[in-house]
Amino acid sequence: MAAAVDLIAAPWNIGLRPPAPGREPGTWRAPNALLAAGLEARLGPAALVELDRPPYAVDPQPATRVRNGVTLREHTLKLADAVHTTLAASRFPVVLGGDCSILLGCLLGARRGGRCGLVHLDGHSDFRHPGNYDAAASLGSAAGMDLALATGRGELLLTHWPDVGRPLVADDDVVQIGDREDDDTPPVTRFTAQEIQRTGVADIAERVAARLDDRALDRVWLHIDLDVLDERVLPAVDSPGRPGLDFPQLTDLVAALITTGRIVGLDVAIYDPDLDPDHAYAAPIVDCLASALTPLLTTTEARA
Repeated sequence: MAAAVDLIAAPWNIGLRPPAPGREPGTWRAPNALLAAGLEARLGPAALVELDRPPYAVDPQPATRVRNGVTLREHTLKLADAVHTTLAASRFPVVLGGDCSILLGCLLGARRGGRCGLVHLDGHSDFRHPGNYDAAASLGSAAGMDLALATGRGELLLTHWPDVGRPLVADDDVVQIGDREDDDTPPVTRFTAQEIQRTGVADIAERVAARLDDRALDRVWLHIDLDVLDERVLPAVDSPGRPGLDFPQLTDLVAALITTGRIVGLDVAIYDPDLDPDHAYAAPIVDCLASALTPLLTTTEARA
């Protein structure tokens, strides 16, 4: 596994609204919590890259109606550099967030190597954009907009990028898995939480693989928002809900996607240690990720 994986810690919360007046979201603490729970030891990465924590601003920033929008662009570019460096070294980046806005830097880094699809594993569609809400009336929060921004909907500040342009990913190259919403459904291939409960993880994984094959996508980024898990098994996220996956189902789904050989990297987001004071949920998250990434170890050994 050491030759296959880099861990990239992206400790930010800038894509989220304050949970209460005068308080910052705690998702920036997640990378350290997962590392302390043994993720580095389980994966044995070739490198651990620890990015700076972006400053969190409660007040609007100039020339943007997205919370922390200027800061988010700056740090997206830094994260993209780290992801691109790992991919250029033929290793697999595992990005530890942080909130869901880390997706932009991950995709940007992957896109520097050419076309890249997206499997968006999330309990919500994250498709808020100025076409479906009044941007003048309230600040947008990028963690609830990441899929919209990635598909080119929203301010140029967060949709148009050096060397890549806009969008980061085409609608037809996106597969959304696990959301439990009916409003503002994105125009992408979609498998809902309810559908997973009806047909099972194995069936969904096969259908996702078929869609990637139909689109001739051999490079795909995997975004894992941990609120895709049922709130009864992981309540320590920004917006918990049900129905959702349990840890074994998430492990099996991610492992099946990795086994396709199309996933070039993944990010994991939205675990909030402030909502888990004893860090009781860090260990099952680590076990899930490490177990799901086992196919990478098998592939690496087979090539040796």
